[in-house]
Amino acid sequence: MISDLRRRLAAAFAAGVTRPPTPRPRWLRRGRLDLVAVADVITALICFAATNSTLRGEHPPLATATVVLLISLAVSAPLVLRNSYPLTAWSASAIAFLWIGGAYTPAGTIPAGVLVYVLCLYAVAVRCEAWVVTTAGIVTATGAIFVEGLEPLTAILVAAVPVLAGVVVRTRRGGQERLAVQERRHEGERALLQERQRIARELHDVVAHHMSVIAIQAEAGPYKVQDPPKELVESFAEIRASALSGLKELRRVLGVLRSDTLEIAPQPGLDDLEGLLDSARSAGVTVTPGVSGTARPLPAGVDLSAYRIIQEALSNAMRHAPGAAVQVKLYYGDAALVVEVRNDHCPPRASTSAEEDWVPGDGGGHGIIGMRERATMLGGNLQAGPTEKGEFLVTAALPLDSGSVQDDS
Repeated sequence: MISDLRRRLAAAFAAGVTRPPTPRPRWLRRGRLDLVAVADVITALICFAATNSTLRGEHPPLATATVVLLISLAVSAPLVLRNSYPLTAWSASAIAFLWIGGAYTPAGTIPAGVLVYVLCLYAVAVRCEAWVVTTAGIVTATGAIFVEGLEPLTAILVAAVPVLAGVVVRTRRGGQERLAVQERRHEGERALLQERQRIARELHDVVAHHMSVIAIQAEAGPYKVQDPPKELVESFAEIRASALSGLKELRRVLGVLRSDTLEIAPQPGLDDLEGLLDSARSAGVTVTPGVSGTARPLPAGVDLSAYRIIQEALSNAMRHAPGAAVQVKLYYGDAALVVEVRNDHCPPRASTSAEEDWVPGDGGGHGIIGMRERATMLGGNLQAGPTEKGEFLVTAALPLDSGSVQDDS
């Protein structure tokens, strides 16, 4: 436990940052080369040479040549670390100041050391946590008073100038980052709106046109035959009604695509299932419903997805197996709603793929893919394919756990 705490303290001491370094502007980068880091290295070398030359030229000498070399290294080397480890760099510079000021001469008399210390304190103010910045400022002012012998007001100014400069730069960078994030979000929203409008135009120009033509031709169909049978008139009327209903639904979808607000119109659910079954019966499909378990209110996403899955399964039955008998069963369980749509006639296979990927021969398989995506979105699963009895079975399990359900809007 102690070793773990030690590692955490070491990691916090080494980094002590709220965020990684801000990416440099393009003019400060040359490939992977950071020109600011290069400038820090060059400045550290200049500070080292200047400090070494100044201390060696003192009479009497401040210390031996080896000690002067160590002092020059101690006051200049932290500058190399300030970009990667600002807290470590400042701490090393502060320790060097304490060592030099306590053992040899006031460190404030070494201009290069003061420059390095100020730059390291500035780096702390830009990137470190607020409590770290506050502590560094207090330590700087205290050391300037008791170690360097400065007046309190002067010491406070010495600590405040680099700290305030760092805070200003930090605030400015934060504002720029927030602005960049907002711009990226707005660009994404614009791209989404443009794509939705493009889809809406294509649906309007192609699908809506054809559905309108179907409705018009269905209305005019009975008048092309003298004394048309009653059954023929009723069939054309049903075709026209279905086309108009689909056109109305399509227009609602177009309104959603062209709007930048949330859809507030009520979505269909299992309460509307009887009307859906009646529509399928009017198209010549024999539909037998069944319910097991206790029917109860469902999460909105499950309610809508169950309706859409049944709707698509019935549509597939009408398209690929006209006149077939279909059983629609709902099983209300404790954890999930199970939807089962069984068709007593299975159209021929179009491929040799696995049974769970079976698709009818004259379709693209997008209906089954869409049903499976709806079930997966809710954390459930869907299986569709032929059975051993020659039937076609669609089974979907939709979890009822509200924590895993997403409303479909």
